[in-house]
Amino acid sequence: MSAARHLAACLVLALASIVGSVAPAAAQGPIPLGPPATQPTSPPAAKPAMKPAPRRPAPAPPAATSTPVPPAVPAASQREPDLAYGAFQRGHYMTAFSIATRRVDEQKDVKAMTLLGELYANGLGVERNEKKAAEWYRLGADRGDREAMFALAMLHLGGRLGTADREQGAKLLAAAAKLGHLAAAYDLGLLYLEGQLFPQDFARAAELFRGAAQAGSPEAQYALATLYKEGRGVPKDLGESARLLAAAALADYTDAQVEYAIALFNGSGVGRDEPTAAALLKKAARKGNPIAQNRLANILAIGRGLPADPVQAIKWHMVAKAGGVGDVPLDTFAQKQAPDIRTAAEKAAKPWLDAIKEARESRS
Repeated sequence: MSAARHLAACLVLALASIVGSVAPAAAQGPIPLGPPATQPTSPPAAKPAMKPAPRRPAPAPPAATSTPVPPAVPAASQREPDLAYGAFQRGHYMTAFSIATRRVDEQKDVKAMTLLGELYANGLGVERNEKKAAEWYRLGADRGDREAMFALAMLHLGGRLGTADREQGAKLLAAAAKLGHLAAAYDLGLLYLEGQLFPQDFARAAELFRGAAQAGSPEAQYALATLYKEGRGVPKDLGESARLLAAAALADYTDAQVEYAIALFNGSGVGRDEPTAAALLKKAARKGNPIAQNRLANILAIGRGLPADPVQAIKWHMVAKAGGVGDVPLDTFAQKQAPDIRTAAEKAAKPWLDAIKEARESRS
C-alpha cells in the first residue's frame, strides 16, 4: 500500500550506519570501478584497480501521497468485481469511499476497511486523518488482513501516530510477513540487520529476504545479493550474488544496476562484459545516481567498455562531484585537458548542475 510503503524509508535510513559492509538496498553504495593507478590520459594496459566504496545514506523517497497504489484485491473479489477497488484504481476516490463505507456497514468487508484506511492516510476523497486511518487499518489487521497489518506497521514505525512505536511496528511486520506480505518480509529483514529491536541476525535476515526475492522483490534481491557477496548469514557466493543483482537490475532497480555493472566490469561471479557494464552505468547515471556517474566518468576517461570521450568523462565527473562523489584522479585528468574540451564539458554538465542546485535549494 502506497502511503505506508514509502514510509519504509525510515527503516532504510536508520540502517545506514549498520555494522560492517552490509546495508539495506537503497542505502548501500557499490564497489567502484576505481580510477587507474596512473593518470588515465590513454587506455591502460591493465584493468583499473578496484577498491571498496564508502557507504552513503539513501536519498529521501517520494512523498507518500504521490502515487497511491490500491490495496491487493482479495480472491473473492476476483470472482465478483470489487466496485470500491475499481473506483480507487480509476482515481474516483469519493466513490471508492462511499462504496467501501457501505460494504463495511452491510458486510463487515475487511478489504473495504483497509481501503478506507488508505483513503484517510493519503487524504484521497476525504480529509487526511492518520488517526482515522490507523483505526481502519487496525480493524482490518485484527481480522487478519496482511495489507492492513503492513500499513499500520508503517504508521507506527514512521511516528505518524505521535511517538514512533518500533516494537509494535515490528510485531505487525512479523504478522504480515508470516501471511506472505513481501514488503513486510523485506523490512523485517532490515530490522534483523539493524540489530536493535532484535539481536542482529544475518541468517534470519537472509531467510526473510530470500522469500521476498523469490517472489520478485528487487529490493530483497539486492539485499540478499549483498549478503551473498559478503558471506554474511549465507555462504559467500559471488555467482549467486551476481544472479540476484542481475534480476534486480532487470527490474530497473538502480542500486542493483550499478552493483551488477561493477560485477560485469570485473568479471566477479559473472563473465566479464565491459560494454554491458558501461551501458548499465550510463542508464543509472542518467537517473541521477552519483556513484554510477563517477564510474561512467572513469570508463569514458580510460576508454573501457565505451570509446574514450574526455568531454563526457569530465561532464559526468562534475555531475558526480556535485552529487557528493569526488575523484582526485579525475580532477587531475580534467585539468590536463585542452581548454576547449573543459569548456564543452562544463556546458554539457550545466543543466545537471543547475538541477542539483535547484533540488538542494527546494529542500532547504
